[in-house]
Amino acid sequence: MKISEGFSVGFIAIRVNKMRSLLTMLGIVIGVASVLAMIAIGDGAKQVVLEDAQKVGGANQISLYRSSHIRKGNRWVRNRSNEYFDYGDVLAIEAECPSVEGVIPRIPQWRGVLVQTEGGAETRTGYEGITPFYQIGMKWDVQSGRFISEEDIANRQKVCVLGSDVATQLFGNQDPVGKTVKIARGAGGHRGRWGRRAQDRSMERFSIVGVMEPRGRSLRFGWNLDDRVFLPLTTVQERFTGNDRVRMISVQAKNVDLIEKATEEVKAVLRKRHRNQDDFFRIWEMKKGMEQLFKISKIIKIMLGGIAGFSLLVGGIGIMNMMLVSVTERTREIGLRKAIGAKRRDILLQFLVEAIVMCSVGGLIGVGLGVGAGYGLAHIAVKIVKVIPEWPAVISTEWMVISVVFSAVIGISFGLYPAIKAARLSPIEALRTE
Repeated sequence: MKISEGFSVGFIAIRVNKMRSLLTMLGIVIGVASVLAMIAIGDGAKQVVLEDAQKVGGANQISLYRSSHIRKGNRWVRNRSNEYFDYGDVLAIEAECPSVEGVIPRIPQWRGVLVQTEGGAETRTGYEGITPFYQIGMKWDVQSGRFISEEDIANRQKVCVLGSDVATQLFGNQDPVGKTVKIARGAGGHRGRWGRRAQDRSMERFSIVGVMEPRGRSLRFGWNLDDRVFLPLTTVQERFTGNDRVRMISVQAKNVDLIEKATEEVKAVLRKRHRNQDDFFRIWEMKKGMEQLFKISKIIKIMLGGIAGFSLLVGGIGIMNMMLVSVTERTREIGLRKAIGAKRRDILLQFLVEAIVMCSVGGLIGVGLGVGAGYGLAHIAVKIVKVIPEWPAVISTEWMVISVVFSAVIGISFGLYPAIKAARLSPIEALRTE
């Protein structure tokens, strides 16, 4: 028997027993659909994590910050070190660390800062003192106007760039570029290097030079990235904090593989500049945070994959059961085929191909159902996890092919025994069967 004839006979057998064939294939259909839907949602979650990481600097970013507590042995103690970051550290890291692509010094005040317009509109938000590399490192475009410039840093200009939400809250649909706002200083009561005393709730007037493109909320940290104001680092030091300290330094390695090397280089530079101390600050790597999320995602995918695997196993058993029934029902047909010259391998191939056809058709139906289920579950995920605007369903062509091939393998595995049983029937005994 030719293989093409075997497939033809297989399709005829499915068509003749439509309902029984459909119920038999149901396990395969559900199993394949479950696998594809799980992969689509799991890879979609991975894409969400990667996109979220890009919002706050990318997977190659290392953040250094002076912690209020440090770890001594097995316990946390108050950080009493007199060492702090300054802009000299930033320049030294840029100059002496070959694995580093760029450095972003930051003075953040995350929330609770009063911002007012000349017309009386106001909002409470946060600000960040930064340098021009912030826009480059974050890959964040300006919607209108411009970003903080080197000239602003050098001259300690009183200019600001608004996040899109802040601009909307204060000015509605109007373009705020060229207008002014008053920003409350951060808390503090010490005299700084420039001889100014920072006072709570005193206001500084700033000219708006730009508005950032909307970026959304950070899923990991929960921050609304559009709800903040960006100021020149030196202006914040002079007008708000009253000292030359830098609270946080974001370091970007040239690529993800160089993160560990870049970390060691940065530590060496800071030790040299801070009396051989490297315990007054803590380091957080975006990559490690992402790896934890990916591990959780992998565990979930394995669990769901196990459930889908059981569905495929049940489907395979159903295929075997139907083929055994089919062998019993068609015993006389087998006897006639053998009587007119069909060999064992012809009978074996006929029933094996029927099992493969049934599983392959079930696999194809499962692929279609799985794609639809993937998009449907992604839509439901957005409704449940409301912090993200969309949850992508990543449909993998590779997994679609693997699913159909795996279905065919199940057909071979579970159809082999019934096919061998049919091939071993004696033609005389088969013809005697009523």
